[in-house]
Amino acid sequence: MHNTAYNLVKLPKEKVFRDPVHNYIHVQYQVILDLIDTHEFQRLRRIKQLGTTSYTFHGAEHSRFEHCLGVYEITRKICDKFDRNFKKQTPGDGLWDESERIVALCAALLHDVGHGPYSHTFERLFNTNHEAITQQIITDETTEINRVLRTVAPDFPLKVASVIGKTYPNPQVVQMISSQADADRMDYLLRDAYFTGTQYGSFDLTRILRVIRPYAGGIAFDRGGMHAVEDYIVSRFQMYQQIYFHPVSRSMEVILDHLLKRAQDIYHDGQLEVVDQLAPFLAHNWTLADYLSLDDGVLNTNFGIWRHHPDPILSDLATRFLDRRPFKSVEFNDETVTLLPKMRELISQVGFDPEYYTAINDSFDLPYDSYDPHAENPKTQIEIMQDDGTLVELSEFSPLVRSIMGEQSGDARFFFPKTMLVKQHQTQIFEPIYQEFQQHIKNNQLIKLAND
Repeated sequence: MHNTAYNLVKLPKEKVFRDPVHNYIHVQYQVILDLIDTHEFQRLRRIKQLGTTSYTFHGAEHSRFEHCLGVYEITRKICDKFDRNFKKQTPGDGLWDESERIVALCAALLHDVGHGPYSHTFERLFNTNHEAITQQIITDETTEINRVLRTVAPDFPLKVASVIGKTYPNPQVVQMISSQADADRMDYLLRDAYFTGTQYGSFDLTRILRVIRPYAGGIAFDRGGMHAVEDYIVSRFQMYQQIYFHPVSRSMEVILDHLLKRAQDIYHDGQLEVVDQLAPFLAHNWTLADYLSLDDGVLNTNFGIWRHHPDPILSDLATRFLDRRPFKSVEFNDETVTLLPKMRELISQVGFDPEYYTAINDSFDLPYDSYDPHAENPKTQIEIMQDDGTLVELSEFSPLVRSIMGEQSGDARFFFPKTMLVKQHQTQIFEPIYQEFQQHIKNNQLIKLAND
């Protein structure tokens, strides 16, 4: 089906959004502009892209809104490239069908619309799933997004949702949005590097868009552009090591997790004042409308109230989070994990409840994982197309990628109150406990104490 079969309206004049990463975001279709103007999409302005990372890199205040626009823009550029150079000539030739453009653009724009406040921490505690909620927002007839999508065609919301769910029949469209080298990853690496003030995530997007191409099974890259793809993989590896897995950001996530858990416990006892939008989640009885009323500001407003709550743990955790007072942390491994119960015991003797003042947090990610069809969640491999049209998986060509393939970045950490290391807080009564705690860290090589 070609685009003209859809009820599409082109804007009389192209709309542009200024963007620090892509310079301009170009919008040609009315449906895209209408989606951006929906209240569900505008909510993303009030949800940080990197959650607690701004407590470590103060510039990381950017939102899911601008990231979604960026993913849309990269997808638009890919579609333009495919339409110029790889347009379908005959059925089944594996080239680009231009009728898929509007599905790809809408899916790219909406791919993160289901994210909640402080995304992944909130998701873990309240058992939500942003991808499932994204699909629900797209397909629920009560949403503005659904009403806009239905102006294209009655079944169009289901098509867009199926791209998010990775069940859409055209693998080229799915892989534009979700693969190991997709528009989502390309945008967040560049955007997160820009706003954290680092260079780790920089790679040659222009060159990658020059060498990307469609084939019957999805998306590949010309062999001549392999080094640009290598650069992208290495950038991703470095961003996870230096930015996404930073110990202080993870410490603030731990505090946020414990704060919400404590609030939930007190709420169930009927002793917690909350801003109404959060109450259904503490009660585990929420609707889609409840979810869409949440943003980072709602949570922060509650935290401001809770810092004056008579419960000392809730008050302290709210203050720690709002005033950036992270826990300290140390790495541990299989040999030193046996020390953690003793360390928790020492922390308890000082007066901290270990349930709320200690945590184990591990963060690991593979920079590139070649395709394993037997894996529980097999990833789409990055294909390099040779001059004769045959495909070779990236690591077979690239010694650099092969050297880091399967190498996990990240670590496992034990988090605890900084007081356990600060001498001026030690009293004569607790000094032996503090000394024993620090001796465990020193003598048993709990690796590399994290800095603030």
